[in-house]
Amino acid sequence: MRPRMWHAHVMTSVVGCTALVLGVTGTGVAQAQVRDLGRQVLGAGDGWGSAEGGTTGGSAADAEHVYTVTTWAEFKAALRDGGDAPKIIKVKGMIDAVSEGCEAFVTDGYDLQQYLKDYDPAVYGNDQVARGPQEDARVASMANQDSAIKADIPSNTTIVGVGKNSGILGGSLQIKGVSNVIMRNLTIEAPLDCFPKWDPTDDDNTGNWNSEYDAVVVFGTDHVWLDHNTFTDGRYPDSERPVYFGKVFQQHDGLTDIVRGSDYVTVSWNRFQDHDKNMLIGNSDGTAALDSGKLKVTLHHNRFDGILQRSPRVRFGQVDVYNNHYVVTEEQKDDYYLFGVGLSSQLHASDNAITLPSGASVGKALKRWNDSPLTAENNYVNGRLTDLIAVHNAEIPSEFLRSGAGWMPTLRTKVDSPRAVPGVVANRAGAGKVC
Repeated sequence: MRPRMWHAHVMTSVVGCTALVLGVTGTGVAQAQVRDLGRQVLGAGDGWGSAEGGTTGGSAADAEHVYTVTTWAEFKAALRDGGDAPKIIKVKGMIDAVSEGCEAFVTDGYDLQQYLKDYDPAVYGNDQVARGPQEDARVASMANQDSAIKADIPSNTTIVGVGKNSGILGGSLQIKGVSNVIMRNLTIEAPLDCFPKWDPTDDDNTGNWNSEYDAVVVFGTDHVWLDHNTFTDGRYPDSERPVYFGKVFQQHDGLTDIVRGSDYVTVSWNRFQDHDKNMLIGNSDGTAALDSGKLKVTLHHNRFDGILQRSPRVRFGQVDVYNNHYVVTEEQKDDYYLFGVGLSSQLHASDNAITLPSGASVGKALKRWNDSPLTAENNYVNGRLTDLIAVHNAEIPSEFLRSGAGWMPTLRTKVDSPRAVPGVVANRAGAGKVC
């Protein structure tokens, strides 16, 4: 088990909106302290992230490892400084990772219009993947963007937004192969892939555009707390992306994927807005050796508004999803799903509120990818108690789902009535609303 860094600094444990002072004076007498968001740690019992030693991030940082940054270059430099020593990075204002635009990454030879001519299915067909000079130039251009917009988050780090309007535009935050990370009070605009790949063989040989870059990826990492953030496509909604070869020119990937043996993660009080593929927990059926017994994740008191799918889609993990509010838009009602049931998943979804437009299928809230049982209890749809599994099985019998995830969550703080969840989450979830 990794060591915990409990120094003499005051650290505040946050449970809901109740702050508990953990620091004491040199004489051992507890004193009230002014709360510092960077010093706060995940409270006891607050989801899977509180298990096995808890999540403290960089709360024990000394003065030399507390940074305030206003540019992408400053942010990446602060991440590198001091290695895995506890650090607190305060993001002030909206930092743009792609301030010069996609043109800054283009290599000689890449031209989108020529790319479209070369791989037009009417000319190139759909029986082989894209190859040739334009694909080579696309890959080289993509490599330029990759190195520019990815930021590696080290162990024992807390990243917090300053005030109500701070965050990161177009960056991809890589929480990869590390431990003990906290991100709070940030507005994260999903990175825009400047160079999506056309795969003629995808989607049953009708072709599809595939993009890179999650806004946040938790990869092979334990103990993470994502709290009071806003994740969104922001200035570049999918509805404004062009269509080529009859398919949307997809320039977004996931908002918050949790994959490859990651474990002990709490995702609380966030807003996920206006996005297609939201959250994978486990990204492949072929990773059982890495993922079995891990991917323990809690999602609570988040608002999912205009999210088309994967909130979350689960493989392998014991995932607790409670007290979230899901709002499906009119435009999405024919093609949405909320909870994806994947290979060996152990999803426990209860006490959630779902708001659907008129005519939307309630059964589509669940999507079966593999035959794994789940628990779905005390969920309300448009204010009415609804047995999601029973409705799904009645409406979509070809995807019959079994009830009973086989475990009972114990790491929960206050569980609100699902009837109250829409109001509670609307008032308190997202960046700028941390208490």
